[in-house]
Amino acid sequence: MKFIFDKKRILVCFLAVFGMGFFLSFLMLCGLGTDPCSFMNKAISQRIGILFGTWQLLMNAVMLMIVIIWDRSSLGFGTLFNMILVGYYVDFFDWVWGKTIPAHIFTDTITRWLIFIVALLCFIISAAVYINCDMGVAPYDALPKIITEKVSGRFPKFPKMLVRMAWDFSAIVVGVIAGGIPVVGIILMAIFLGPAISLVGKRV
Repeated sequence: MKFIFDKKRILVCFLAVFGMGFFLSFLMLCGLGTDPCSFMNKAISQRIGILFGTWQLLMNAVMLMIVIIWDRSSLGFGTLFNMILVGYYVDFFDWVWGKTIPAHIFTDTITRWLIFIVALLCFIISAAVYINCDMGVAPYDALPKIITEKVSGRFPKFPKMLVRMAWDFSAIVVGVIAGGIPVVGIILMAIFLGPAISLVGKRV
C-alpha cells in the first residue's frame, strides 16, 4: 500500500486528480469521446438518475473491495483522491460551464473539436502526472493490472496490453448497454490512451 506521507507528492497527486476532473468535464460536454471508464459510468448514472460522481464513487468502492482482497500494493492516497474526487469535480464544473459558457461553444464544429483536442491532451498529461506520482491508482485501473499479473504468471508470452484493451472495451460495451452512444473518440482512447499516458509519463 502506498500511503506515503510526502507532502509534495500528495499535493502534486491531488492537483493532477483535479486536472483530470477539470478537463474531463470539457471532454464530456464536447461529446466526442472520453476514457472508457467515464463513458460507462456516465451512461449508467444517467440511466439510474444519480450524479455521475456518486455512481463513480459507488462503482469504485465495489472494485476497491476486490483489489483489497487480491493485491493491496496498488492502493494509496492517489486511489482515494481518484475514486472520490474526479466524478464530483466533473459534476461541479459541468454546473459551472452550464452557467458561464454558451452551449453552442460545445456544438459548433470548430470550437467543439478545438476544445476536445486541448482537453484531451491536458487530460492525458494530468493522468500521466497522477500515475507517475506512484501514490496508488483507482480501483478501475488496479484490476486490469492484477489480472495481467495473474495471466502472465500462467502464460508468460501473452501480450500484456491486450488485457487492458479488453478491460476498456468491456467498459464500452457496458456503457452501450446502459444507453450510452459510442463515438470514434472513445474507441481511439481505448486503444491509445494507455500507450500515450506511458509516453507522456516518461517525459514528465
